Amino acid sequence: MTLETLSTNRSHGGMQGVYRHASATTGTDMTFAVFVPDHAPGAKLPILWYLSGLTCTHANVMEKGEYRAACAEHGIIFVAPDTSPRGPASNGDAVPDDPDGAWDFGLGAGFYVDATAAPWAANYRMRSYVEDELPSLILREFPAADLTRQGITGHSMGGHGALTVALRTPDRFRSVSAFSPIVAPLQCPWGEKALSNYLGADREAWSAYDACALLAGGARVADLLVDQGEADGFLAEQLKTHLLSEACEKAGQKAEIRMQPGYDHSYYFISTFMAEHIGWHAERLKA
Repeated sequence: MTLETLSTNRSHGGMQGVYRHASATTGTDMTFAVFVPDHAPGAKLPILWYLSGLTCTHANVMEKGEYRAACAEHGIIFVAPDTSPRGPASNGDAVPDDPDGAWDFGLGAGFYVDATAAPWAANYRMRSYVEDELPSLILREFPAADLTRQGITGHSMGGHGALTVALRTPDRFRSVSAFSPIVAPLQCPWGEKALSNYLGADREAWSAYDACALLAGGARVADLLVDQGEADGFLAEQLKTHLLSEACEKAGQKAEIRMQPGYDHSYYFISTFMAEHIGWHAERLKA
């Protein structure tokens, strides 16, 4: 895997880079962003993964998330992958997209699953990309990265990804948080559309990608922080934050789930609380 540097920019006493590589997992080129704060030679820094939401790429949080000052202050590497394969595939074929051109499925909407149904299974393997291939690449290409100290966060579909990745692999992550997460894909239109297409009709197979179902099945993390805007237009139909609160209470899962009055689903909301989330992760990622 040869890593291609697309851009680097000095910011907040660190380096913001954008990189591309040929992914064996997705069979496509993949682009991602990494911010590395200045550090002493040989120093090791913890990593905070950020998973983005529907329609987004690495660029949304990089340009609007306002994370670099806090990451520089706390000495945390920030990694933001893409949300789906983009194409073309390594064989030259176009990566499949929603046949109706909908924005909530297909390109930009990988849902952090490993698809098993045609035609998605060949390329839509974002679970394995985020859990396995990209961490291995970061470890090899960024010497300061300390994979023994990892946290994960995300927004909306990416909040769903952060919660489910952490619940499935609790020994990997010391901290997990989310902004406006899709907490129960089995119980909302976005989730039902994505999981039925990517995984087929067997709803039992969907449970590995549903935070509430994972909690009900015994999965736990050490701690959890969620911020949700009360003025979010997607809250009632798609996000259903109350289901996560109920699942955590029933499971005895330690969690702080905060409803924020007046805030919507946008990066105006995310950027408002980003530094606080990074500080929360930093406390849990100390050596």
